[in-house]
Amino acid sequence: MKKVRISILGFGIAVMALMPSCSKQLNQTPKYGLNAETVYSNPDQYIHVLAKLYSGLSMTGLQGPAGAGDIAGIDEGFSAYIRVLWNLQELPTDEAKCGWSDPGIPAANKMQWNADDGWVKGMYYRIYYQITLCNEFIWQARDSKLDERGFSDADKARIRTYREEARFLRALSYYHAMDLFGNVPFVTEEDRVGAFQPERINRSDLFNYIESELLAIEDLLLTPGAAPYGRASKAAAQTLLSKLYLNAEVYTGSARNSDCITFCNKVINSGAYQLDDVYQDMFLADNNTSPEIIFPVVYDGIYAQTWGGTTYLVCGALGGSMVASNYGVNGKWGGLRTTPQFVDKFPDTTQDSRYMFYTQGQSKEITSLSTFTSGYAFPKFKNKTKAGVNGSNNGNSAHVDIDFPMFRLADVYLMLAEASFRAGDQGTALQYMNNIRERAYGNSNHNFTSLVLNDFLDERARELSWEGTRRTDLIRFGLFTSPNYVWTFKGGDIVGTGVSDHLNLYPIPNADIVLNPNLTQNPGY
Repeated sequence: MKKVRISILGFGIAVMALMPSCSKQLNQTPKYGLNAETVYSNPDQYIHVLAKLYSGLSMTGLQGPAGAGDIAGIDEGFSAYIRVLWNLQELPTDEAKCGWSDPGIPAANKMQWNADDGWVKGMYYRIYYQITLCNEFIWQARDSKLDERGFSDADKARIRTYREEARFLRALSYYHAMDLFGNVPFVTEEDRVGAFQPERINRSDLFNYIESELLAIEDLLLTPGAAPYGRASKAAAQTLLSKLYLNAEVYTGSARNSDCITFCNKVINSGAYQLDDVYQDMFLADNNTSPEIIFPVVYDGIYAQTWGGTTYLVCGALGGSMVASNYGVNGKWGGLRTTPQFVDKFPDTTQDSRYMFYTQGQSKEITSLSTFTSGYAFPKFKNKTKAGVNGSNNGNSAHVDIDFPMFRLADVYLMLAEASFRAGDQGTALQYMNNIRERAYGNSNHNFTSLVLNDFLDERARELSWEGTRRTDLIRFGLFTSPNYVWTFKGGDIVGTGVSDHLNLYPIPNADIVLNPNLTQNPGY
């Protein structure tokens, strides 16, 4: 497993030089004749370019962790896909606050961003950088090109599988664009790179496109048992479809709970995944061995270094009296904590294995965002193996081996439970909620005997904390902007306040609005 994960990212870094970039000499060609036609004329090169698409979710530039970033206008470490996604999904919620004063961080904490916000722009441009790379690969891997290049039937079949994986990765980024920004620019492989202005697609139409892409590739992707670690299988597409359907009423105005149930059951009935025996094992340096993770974003402390991703989630959460070496790293960044409202989601502080707060020297209340000891720390991610051994960097740097669990089985259980409850099936809802509870507590003593809708939101908070789902969940329950549920610094008020509903969407960056007359700014910005 370790060798596989290293090779995927190693190939990706090596191929980055083949991608379009800006230079003072705009007529440059890559060294040693490595232009696109040379690369794509060799069937053995496609896997290398596919690796770049996967590493686009984790890495940030040409050399990593810094020095030649993909995205201009934002610090390279800040621009990592998972880091910007995590910040936009977690910092405006009750699950996380960050004490740094870097531009955009205070605004995220307080839900006060605007259309020139650096983190908003970082996410938007990271999404479209990823989509552009996927589009180019899909274009180069279309059947007519493979025929034209005279590839064997075996090579064409292999490359078609890669192509469907690229379509999955593109669908994933379009899902994030739809969820975060709503109505956005739309380009596919048919829109060749050049001087044109992308058309705007409505959120509901983008929903339909993502759905159609995932349904089209579902049976073309490898089965979970056949897909190499770190690559998208049928189950990854089915899980993304489940997420799409669970939130369909937000995206389109129409609920799709029965479809969510169908695709959750496909993942579960595949038999390929099971709940990990120990909750924290999924957030350790050897979580690549977990039987629960359906689709990871892969990191490595030596071969895939970045200042984003899980390095950020480990080091950013360390400060105060915490000892960095206990977490397998060499430094404390002193930024990330959680709110007292989130702490209160855990009524049992001794038996629930998901209660991971560090409280020594920390106050429960956040009275100062800039003071790390103000608020409980939450070191959920830890660069130690199950055996207690440091990650591959042996504690000598900040870089970690922990893969980010983009999709895992517990989320599928919780989606199935919620969709079943909304569809009127309390029995199935109880079954899958209690499966989660029994793993958390080690027994059935804390099982639910009946459920109300808000139980699903609270259980998702406990189970999926700091995994990048909270904003989307709060919006689905109508609570992200509402005065009916507030938390510390919501709306900029230390005790929390309701905010305008326009904040359910992030703004399209002003630079894109100015350059592309086809786009319309989201209301309220």
